[in-house]
Amino acid sequence: MLTFDVRAMRSGSVVTSATVPPEDAVFEGLEIALDGPVRVEGSLQAAGQGTFRWQGRVSGAGRGECSRCLSPVTSRFDVPAEALFSASPDTADDPGVYPLVEPVSVIDLSEPVREEVALAVPAFPLCREECAGLCPHCGADLNLGPCGCAGSPA
Repeated sequence: MLTFDVRAMRSGSVVTSATVPPEDAVFEGLEIALDGPVRVEGSLQAAGQGTFRWQGRVSGAGRGECSRCLSPVTSRFDVPAEALFSASPDTADDPGVYPLVEPVSVIDLSEPVREEVALAVPAFPLCREECAGLCPHCGADLNLGPCGCAGSPA
């Protein structure tokens, strides 16, 4: 669960810790496949009247195909994350602030976590940087050596 009760912050910051399964609704609609759960760790604290700051880390792994040779690829990520939530009308149009509605009772980290995962998983993963890809003529995996077809480069 990525929601946290603001009343717990009366005595200071709140440790945020969650393991989000890959099939969770928070990742619905993303054009990525996750290879296991996403781990969310951090700290949530009040930063003024109706304003809260979350700082933490988001880690996990994406699954896909190498964009050159189509072999399976797992891309691990462990990225820092930060989000500012505010009920202030002054920040309503600020794209860097997640809006809250008074009275604020819970902070939901779903959207910032979703955004961090979407940015962390590469859109065009590579199995390795020097991947030779596939022969454009016969489709052979050039990582295994030259294919020898009539259209292959010498």
